[in-house]
Amino acid sequence: MESSRKIVTSSPENSETPLESVASWVTPNRLFFVRNHFDLPATPARTTWEVSLDGLVAQPLKWTFAQLAAMPQHTVFATVECAGNGRSFLAEKAEGVQWGAGAIGHAEWSGVRVGDLLRPAGVAAGALEIVFEGADRGTEHGETMNFSRSLPLEKALHPDTLIALHMNGEWLEPNHGAPLRLFVPGWYGVASVKWLRRLTVIDHAYLGFFQTVKYSINRPT
Repeated sequence: MESSRKIVTSSPENSETPLESVASWVTPNRLFFVRNHFDLPATPARTTWEVSLDGLVAQPLKWTFAQLAAMPQHTVFATVECAGNGRSFLAEKAEGVQWGAGAIGHAEWSGVRVGDLLRPAGVAAGALEIVFEGADRGTEHGETMNFSRSLPLEKALHPDTLIALHMNGEWLEPNHGAPLRLFVPGWYGVASVKWLRRLTVIDHAYLGFFQTVKYSINRPT
């Protein structure tokens, strides 16, 4: 029987790579783990998808999927892992998705460098971070929100930070963020916002829910 991802939660889907079924260093798309905080947004259509850039820029910009696909594409091979990978093995049970060891995968990611979009817009001298917002929307702690995270400007401008359209040479699939997503090599998967809709340049530390309430460690001091 053909192998498939191991379902940890079904709604939204969170599923693991069956590590025993991966025969090479590249994880096949159909086996690549899925981490979703909210249910998938309405079925995305490449023909109508747009991404906007606003905030502290000289010229707000907007791109269609077709425009992004026509730009020079950059490719990176990178491993991505969920920050909660292995949580189910903790001696003291921790809140969150109870992952085994399969919330990790390695793939070829191709798309447009984020820096190639930011530079023509004229980022302001005082810019500190870029906020990336996805189309997925849901409720956390009684508040309805879109999923969003920020990156420091320096990391956003890194040549390997991409708006990815392809995964292992194929168009992204819906569960992996189709039609396009942010991809941030070297950072936990939470940074790689799926179903990307909007970039906003800001001059302060972003205080979004998934930046400061979840995926953060607060010290008493």
